Amino acid sequence: MDGSTLVSASTIVWLGLAIGLAFGFVGHRSHFCTMGAVSDILAMGSWTRMRMWLLAIGVAIVGSGSLHVAGQVDLTKSIYSGGQLLWLSHLVGGALFGVGMTLAGGCGSKTLIRLGAGNLKSLVVFVFVAISAYMTLRGLFGVARVRWLESWAWDLGAGQDLPRLLAGPLGTTPTVLWLALMALLGGGLLVFALLDREMRRSGPLLGGLVTGALVVAGWYVTAHIGFVAEHPETLEEAFVGTSSGRAESLSLIAPYAYTLELLMLWSDSSRVMTFGIATALGMPLGAAASALSQGEFRVEGFRTTDDLARHIVGAILMGVGGVTAVGCTIGQGLSGLSTLSLGAFLTFAAIVAGCAATLKWQYAQALRD
Repeated sequence: MDGSTLVSASTIVWLGLAIGLAFGFVGHRSHFCTMGAVSDILAMGSWTRMRMWLLAIGVAIVGSGSLHVAGQVDLTKSIYSGGQLLWLSHLVGGALFGVGMTLAGGCGSKTLIRLGAGNLKSLVVFVFVAISAYMTLRGLFGVARVRWLESWAWDLGAGQDLPRLLAGPLGTTPTVLWLALMALLGGGLLVFALLDREMRRSGPLLGGLVTGALVVAGWYVTAHIGFVAEHPETLEEAFVGTSSGRAESLSLIAPYAYTLELLMLWSDSSRVMTFGIATALGMPLGAAASALSQGEFRVEGFRTTDDLARHIVGAILMGVGGVTAVGCTIGQGLSGLSTLSLGAFLTFAAIVAGCAATLKWQYAQALRD
């Protein structure tokens, strides 16, 4: 698209569904799991799944940055690059999400992948994440979020992405810094991940490369194909088919809420399918296709009320934390980091810290029991 032609919203939705299908299929085959990545390190000293996540981040940074530098997309117009750094929201929300995903047995993407493979626990998690996310977006929890957390913000001026933040102090241009950070951060992560022999096996390699590439594809769909320089009705630039009205890539917690809202208010013509909802719906379908083709589709449920309670509490924390931090392990830990947003780095660190602390607490409890 040249930025002047209005693309159909349905085109963006169908492309989002295709991206979700691919993510679910590959995620199931490769066992891509961000909570599992931290757990493997603490429990077994294995870095394979963490390297898979870092490989995906590296691919996302290099690929998305290349599109940005080439002028195919403008990542400064993404939902992660605003001038207001909600530092306390990122830290508190990220930590809550890290705790929640550990209690619930996996992050937002893993929940959808397990759901597609027949896990009914994940259906419960999905519903409670969606409800608590909606309450944090527009309901009771949202009041506390805005009043107690978002008031603690730093005004960084034009934006919070590292190239623009560092350009002035270093006396160079954002474009030069994009290229430098793509090489240092993105390239460094690629090298670190691929140095390990286990990562060069087909499963982990496929999981990291494809997951990162799908983040890049998401930016291309919403910020290039779906971008309109002058909307015929508003005469302003627009990003067709996104919930936020801005450039988006893969993210799951807010789309959980919007998916549930759409299902409940289907007859309301003001509620429409968006890119985020389509990707969220595509993930369990892709995982189901993989599970069925491998004979791994199994219906599973809760065995104890303690397990049920733990998953519900974890799901609520995921919904609250994901919205508060403006993203989850996928939204901030992949899409946000691909924009080199400072808030994404804060959220990523807080999620890992919250997850690690909860895992250590669970291990201590298991030893005492």
